[in-house]
Amino acid sequence: MRQIDFSHKPTQWVVLALLALTWGSSFILMKKGLVFFDSTEVAAFRISLAALVLSPIALRNLGQFKGHVMPLLVTGLFGNALPAFLFALAQTEIASGLAGILNSLTSLFTLLIGVLIFRLKTTWMQVTGVCIALVGAAGLIGFESLLGLSENSRYALLVVLASGMYGVAVNTIKSKLPHMRPTHITSLSFLMTGPWCALYLIFGTDFFHIVQTNQDSWMGVFYLVILAVVGTAAAVIMFNRLIKETTAIFASTVTYLIPIVAVGWGLVDGEIITLVDLAFMLFILTGIFLINMKSPRSIYESLTQKNKGR
Repeated sequence: MRQIDFSHKPTQWVVLALLALTWGSSFILMKKGLVFFDSTEVAAFRISLAALVLSPIALRNLGQFKGHVMPLLVTGLFGNALPAFLFALAQTEIASGLAGILNSLTSLFTLLIGVLIFRLKTTWMQVTGVCIALVGAAGLIGFESLLGLSENSRYALLVVLASGMYGVAVNTIKSKLPHMRPTHITSLSFLMTGPWCALYLIFGTDFFHIVQTNQDSWMGVFYLVILAVVGTAAAVIMFNRLIKETTAIFASTVTYLIPIVAVGWGLVDGEIITLVDLAFMLFILTGIFLINMKSPRSIYESLTQKNKGR
């Protein structure tokens, strides 16, 4: 990670695209793992293995805990552990493509939480974007099913809740851990949640019994290893680095591309995505675009500053 210069815009966009490809593929990997294991086993294994992979870094930097215990705990819980369980549970009832689309609400929640809790300033375009994105999300979940709280809508709402948790984690890293290295943030936050997930995996699930008695389950383990090592440990380090080098809003725009990748994998796997679904996805992405778009005044001021410097 040290060899990558994140200060250059092209590099930032390349990393953003890699993150989208990685995380956009995580939904289909979870779906494949759920063929052999239940949702809690998938999530617990994912977090446990990621924590194990990152443990050498964490153990060498235990001194970084001083003064940062609560922000790291919030990052570990809301940025990793709890969303992993929510997404896995949601995908027992909803398509991986739909989960990927709803995950794009992360950018929306990043703004809302930043305004409500961290007192970030907002613009009329961002407010408009929030409204449009919410219409898209409500449409995807289904207005009728949402009002009736059917089973599918409840599971879809788990993804919305997880996206909100990501928004908390993104703002926490940017505001509370500005001077800590991304590898330290990632490894230490996993160290605070990974051991508990590992204990649950060993003593509270049948994960290892399934692995021993079902040879086919090793394929599920293979998918989950990729999910944990590449899609969780490595990707979270890159994401946290991106947050620190840019802005919380820019980093969360990775959710623009995640739905496209997730829907693509879903179609390959035989999932049905309707034109109505795509239309509501466009609503969400349009809203996210407006959330991240600079106001006309800020654009004018930026151009003015550039002209003054000539």
